[in-house]
Amino acid sequence: MTTAAPATAADALAVIHARTGNARVRVGLILGSGLGHLTEAVDGVAIDYDDLPGFPHAGVSGHTRKLVVGTLEGVPVAVFGGRAHYYEEGRADAMRLPIEVLAGLGADTLILTNAAGSFLPEIPPGDLMLISDHINYSGRSPLIGEPTDARFVNLTNAYDPALRARLSDAAQAEQIALKPGVYAWYSGPNFETPAEIRMLKILGADAVGMSTVPEVILGRFFGLTCAAVSVITNMAAGLGNEHISHEHTKASAPVGAAKLERILRRTLRGMAGA
Repeated sequence: MTTAAPATAADALAVIHARTGNARVRVGLILGSGLGHLTEAVDGVAIDYDDLPGFPHAGVSGHTRKLVVGTLEGVPVAVFGGRAHYYEEGRADAMRLPIEVLAGLGADTLILTNAAGSFLPEIPPGDLMLISDHINYSGRSPLIGEPTDARFVNLTNAYDPALRARLSDAAQAEQIALKPGVYAWYSGPNFETPAEIRMLKILGADAVGMSTVPEVILGRFFGLTCAAVSVITNMAAGLGNEHISHEHTKASAPVGAAKLERILRRTLRGMAGA
């Protein structure tokens, strides 16, 4: 019995090019829980993940399982309506092929969004946090098993200062608070305990979530300039009165997502003229 070869980025790119007429993109967006509606803002072609060989199922409610290739505010973009998470199958590299596809489409920039729990009263639910750095508390890397020396990725400026400045300027112009902070990646799927939150605060984290860090590592591996914004949906365990749950996350995300859409649109308009 012959085992089929695993799908490659070239296989997915062939499908995308056939649907979009060999479109090239400049910016990729990966959307977090409750933020998938932003795919509807793109003027382009939507492709279900199921139609893209090797793409993850992104089997988490609140994620939109499609890739949209087109333009947004005059910039060629590829928007991923959902992501796969480490906690789904225990694979830190679950988003490797989609990010490789993004690079294959010509993108040089990757902007990520997520839903997160805040440690800081000055960044409450409904607000946004611009990620300045991260703590990989899970200890897992999506580059484990990569055979080349390219696996030794420098993450000193993983969250690009110039791209962060663009996002900050856009937020200021829109009169939206966008405070910087350090994001801690916790593997999930269970939420953290109050003791774990106290530990992460001591380590220097300002918010916690279950995504983004593996994709940023992969983005840098594939040569993409990266930035990320957290939509704060709750105070972390032990710091607020919310009953923390995925349903709460999905219900709370649209408050910050509306602000984030305005920031992203203004950022892209600035990039269109650059």
